[in-house]
Formats: sequence, C-alpha cells, structure tokens
Amino acid sequence: MSFSLDYILVCMLFPFIMAYAAASDLLTMRISNRVTSFLAASFAVYALSSNMSFQDMGWHVAAGVLTLIAAFAMFARGWVGGGDAKLAATTALWLGLSSLVDYLVVAAIIGGALTLAIVYLRTFPLPKITLRIPFVVKLHDSTSGIPYGIALATAALIVMPNALGWERLAYT
Repeated sequence: MSFSLDYILVCMLFPFIMAYAAASDLLTMRISNRVTSFLAASFAVYALSSNMSFQDMGWHVAAGVLTLIAAFAMFARGWVGGGDAKLAATTALWLGLSSLVDYLVVAAIIGGALTLAIVYLRTFPLPKITLRIPFVVKLHDSTSGIPYGIALATAALIVMPNALGWERLAYT
C-alpha cells in the first residue's frame, strides 16, 4: 500500500503536531512559534498536494484569519496566551471554515473542563514526590495560567475526521 503526501500530512503529521503542541504546552506552558509556523507551512503543502481548489483554499485561509483576529483580541485582554492564539489560528487554517464552529465549540467544552479540573486540583497541596517535577509545580501554581493548547489540540483531533478532504483520504 502506498501513501500519498496529502494522506501522510493529514493522517500522520497533523496529529503528531497537535500532540506535540499539547505536550509542549503542558510541560513548558509555551507553544513555540516553530510549531505554529510548521503547521501553517505543512497546510500549504497539503493544499497543493491534495489538489485543493483555490476557492477551498480561500475558505481555509478565511478560517485561519478570522480565528487569528478573534484569538488575538482575547490575547490582548489577557484571556489566552499568544501561543494558544496562534495554535488556534493555524489549526483553523487546516480545518477550514466549514469545520470552524465545530472546532471552537469542542475546544471551548474541553478547555472549560480542563480549566475547572486544574483550578480544582490547585486547591489541594501537591504530594511531596511531585515537588521535584518542575512542570507539575508550575501547573499547580495559580499564577501560571492554564495550558489551553491541550484543549485546542484535542479539539482539532476530534473535529479533523469531519473536516474537508478527510473522507476522500479514506479511499486512497
């Protein structure tokens, strides 16, 4: 069985990047510009290798731009981190306008649950054994924020199978 480049990008690379972004945010409370830049560049390769129409490309770019504008408005108010804003936008670029609402709703639900769980767990003292694990200590610190990239990445992986182009790949 041979795999096309678009199949590899959607079925292997995109999920890997999402998992990496989530893990990075959990462990460092940062999502590197390299991650979001690579995500945007790999979408361009995907769009070209999948023979996506220019109209569909435009809808994907519109989803990314709209999400970037909204996410940076939230960043300016201090509601989300800059890495989260860029991850949401580049993920929306991949998912397209037709899947954008699904993505944002799922991300909000998962993000709300994640936030409530972390805030709740912060009310308890950390077990002594975990005090030697830097990311656990930082995650427990109420001034460090919430690693929302976990919710964004998880939502992307949930919504991706219904996004434009996925069903076509199932038959290659």
